Amino acid sequence: MSAFAWVDERLGRVTMYRLLTLGLSALAVVALVLAATDVIFLDPRAMVASAAVAVAASVASAWAAALAFRTRPHTESAVITGLILFFLFWPTLEARYLGTLALAAMLANLSKYVLAWRGRHLLNPAAAGALLVGLTGWDATTWWVADRWLLVPVALLTLVIVVRTRRYALVGTFVAVAVLAVAVRLVVEGSTPWAAVSTALVSYPILFLGGVMLTEPLTLPPRRWQQLVEAGVVGVLMAVSYHVGPLYSTPEAALVVGNLIGFAWGQRGAVRLTLTRSTRLTPRTVELAFRADRPVRFRPGQYVELTVPHARPDSRGTRRVFSVSSAPSADELTVALTVPEKASTFKRALAALPVGSRIRATGLGGDFVLPSAADRPLLLVAGGIGITPFASQLAALAAAGERRDVVLVHGVADHADLAYADVAQAAGARVLVLSPTPDLDGLPAGAVHLGERRLTVEALAESVPDLAQRDAYVSGPPAMVDGTRALLRRAGARRVRTDAFSGY
Repeated sequence: MSAFAWVDERLGRVTMYRLLTLGLSALAVVALVLAATDVIFLDPRAMVASAAVAVAASVASAWAAALAFRTRPHTESAVITGLILFFLFWPTLEARYLGTLALAAMLANLSKYVLAWRGRHLLNPAAAGALLVGLTGWDATTWWVADRWLLVPVALLTLVIVVRTRRYALVGTFVAVAVLAVAVRLVVEGSTPWAAVSTALVSYPILFLGGVMLTEPLTLPPRRWQQLVEAGVVGVLMAVSYHVGPLYSTPEAALVVGNLIGFAWGQRGAVRLTLTRSTRLTPRTVELAFRADRPVRFRPGQYVELTVPHARPDSRGTRRVFSVSSAPSADELTVALTVPEKASTFKRALAALPVGSRIRATGLGGDFVLPSAADRPLLLVAGGIGITPFASQLAALAAAGERRDVVLVHGVADHADLAYADVAQAAGARVLVLSPTPDLDGLPAGAVHLGERRLTVEALAESVPDLAQRDAYVSGPPAMVDGTRALLRRAGARRVRTDAFSGY
């Protein structure tokens, strides 16, 4: 395993909520130390007071709003909202401005319920709270986190978030567009190109906004090209100066515009799902089938985010992403999961749901979809439960009566773990199995045993001689995906799409 894959795998063990809580807290501690040593010109006492007010007001208002709307509060989400607002408003000991900071936190949490559609909030809560306070004229954001002494810590936090979420294109596009747009404006105003770029990176909260706030999954559109459009729009708006009544050009206003664009494209609101059956596909894999209260729009290969509240959740939280394994035309929406001996509390709660239980699907999206051209041959490589997006794609092909030239390579620890073999057979795919199990009798009908060890260039060249002409897709754990992608490149594949999952 490469160092990058090792880091990626370790980060995948922590939920994004916990990662953001720890990351923002660490950034606050670094800022406090810099202030205490007179490196940055902030009052340490004011920083402690502002942080305490922002977090306390956010948590208290989150609980109050949840009580009013008869739902469960998400304390860690409220802590994150408070910490973000701490970095947006100037730290102070004045009661008036501490009050407006508390108001921003309360408005932020209230926006999750009021500025929402079918259980899904439209705007980044911290951006919404900051913008609403700005519209009152009682206070304004300063985004003091954009400081040259905090540039490296913020960059490290952004890097961790990007690696964990794999939002390389989203954050990269936003940073590039925002830096370019701001630099162009500064050059027009008289700065030199180098000074303009330096100022854009150091004095504008581009990294913080892009890494910490733009990446919030609930406010992003489902497809990558849509996300890139949103990133570009927000990046350009970072450099546009305007003043309309009480509305001024601010980073939070730019992000709110991007959020509205994302909402226009996305699955508008949460979907209620009712569990209709639970089927054991293999000794370690369970398939759950749900009936949706309203039509669920998705493309084969996309994912669904499920929320399963349960007692004493561990660090993995109450929300996880799963690839949909059913075809869009199916009467039920299905997902499959492995339940190891030391499963997370989320997996145990999900697998133990009785038939008739109702849960929420809070997001649908992803770009792991097949090309629309039916004449393009395909190579699908799955590691273990990574077969699920391919099951959806192959089931959709079979349902539509569409025959494609498909080779499926499925790597498992045992032939008994081969899930959805019947789906692959119904779609007419050629199935190659990579497994340490030498018993050929345990293979599904028509499948070929590719070998007992890991995939090699030689095995691929022999089994798939036309690999260079195929669109390759890889799905599975991050380390497996990264290694297989590199191997396919060495074997001559020109187009490789990946779908890595490390838990949410």
